[in-house]
Amino acid sequence: MLSLSNTLTKQIEPFRPLRGRSVRMYSCGPTVYAPAHIGNMRAYLFADVLRRVLLLNGYRVKHVMNITDVGHLTDDADAGEDKLERAAAQQEKTAAELADFYTQAFLRDLTRLNILMPDALPRATEYITEMIALVERLEQRGYTYTTADGVYFDTSKFDAYGQAFGLEKALAGDQAGARVAVGEKRSPHDFALWKLTAPGIKRQQEWESPWGRGFPGWHIECSVMSRALLGQPFDIHTGGIDHVAVHHTNEIAQSVAAYGKPLAAFWLHSAFLTVNGGRMGKSEGNLITVDELIAHGIEPLALRVLVLGAHYRSPLNFTMEALTGAQHSLDHLRAICRDLPKPPARVNAQLNAKVRKWSDAFLTAVNDDLDTPHALALTWEVAKSGRDKTATSACLAYADAVLGLGLSEVIGKQLVVPEEVMALVTARETARIEKDWARADRLRSQMEALGYTLEDTKNGPKVRAVEKGNTMPTSR
Repeated sequence: MLSLSNTLTKQIEPFRPLRGRSVRMYSCGPTVYAPAHIGNMRAYLFADVLRRVLLLNGYRVKHVMNITDVGHLTDDADAGEDKLERAAAQQEKTAAELADFYTQAFLRDLTRLNILMPDALPRATEYITEMIALVERLEQRGYTYTTADGVYFDTSKFDAYGQAFGLEKALAGDQAGARVAVGEKRSPHDFALWKLTAPGIKRQQEWESPWGRGFPGWHIECSVMSRALLGQPFDIHTGGIDHVAVHHTNEIAQSVAAYGKPLAAFWLHSAFLTVNGGRMGKSEGNLITVDELIAHGIEPLALRVLVLGAHYRSPLNFTMEALTGAQHSLDHLRAICRDLPKPPARVNAQLNAKVRKWSDAFLTAVNDDLDTPHALALTWEVAKSGRDKTATSACLAYADAVLGLGLSEVIGKQLVVPEEVMALVTARETARIEKDWARADRLRSQMEALGYTLEDTKNGPKVRAVEKGNTMPTSR
């Protein structure tokens, strides 16, 4: 049976859907004011593995991921500017243009990482009417107050605030010794449901409401979109560990206060991808994008290998050395797959017994709170066994349904390199023998311009295809 670590209870619990064999799953998506970095992508890779494991267990999954295109301020304490409006002004673009560009860039990254596309990708700006209705409902139930700059959720009226994730003591300590400027907020933990446009300011994104012209708070968006598309309660809510203390705590508070029932049964969170032991992020100035990996000759799927090698609840420290190692591992695994026969459409009893023994072990690993390091080790074990190539082929195809490394697409398929590229490889080898390093480098650059790169090994140069990145916007 599938068991998952529920952040609500801090326990690994057997997973059972709320409705039969159908699973409703919501993932907090990106705020589309800048490119997503690979630290962000770890959370989406984790959600993808979870979805794939659910499918492997025979569940029907409806997966919703939101796109935040308004309302996320630069300060989680409801201060600062709207991230999208500020970025749009800096790049001399409209907020809608910027949101569209980065939404498409994000979807392209999902495809590059072989992340299954969500069944629904609602945008916050599409649900303004529903957000206003939820704020009105909370107001009618006595959970709000209005200040000069917006409508706030009064956490003192919600006795269970913070209890969902066991944060009561931590929040009480913050309350007693708060060192933040709260303005007209009654508590530093109260949060904006609807922000009012400041007098004399004209925003690109603002709407009329019963409280005045303004825009939604960040947290209200997910409560509205998840309920609209999945109902309440739904089965699983995912996100990064950084969402627990503020965003997800506030989601639960407003949803439960409004409707008197849980928002989701299971909450799962992935740990940070770190750089030199510190968090990767836009404010830290150390973010790395998928485009940058490609520019360095690294395939996006190598990042997937790196992420699979660590448990989703464990911090993963990023280094280029580790990523290069993941690329080599991916190349090796593909080379093994190319030497295998295609998995048979039908298997005899003897072959089925071999495959079933291994697949049961793999399923046990991933059903143990998504233990991808163990699952990856089992995959390498069967790949290197060499005992029965047909059985190995079937096992690797089974594993790839969860790992998502595209192994099924290369099993039995030799890489065909164009003659033009092979001519460049030969010319480069000649230049290397003659120690004409400058010419060798130019020839490598020509190969890369054609979409191929190579690795020098003791057995000679090894060629592989690589992706091309997308172009980022510039100021007009």
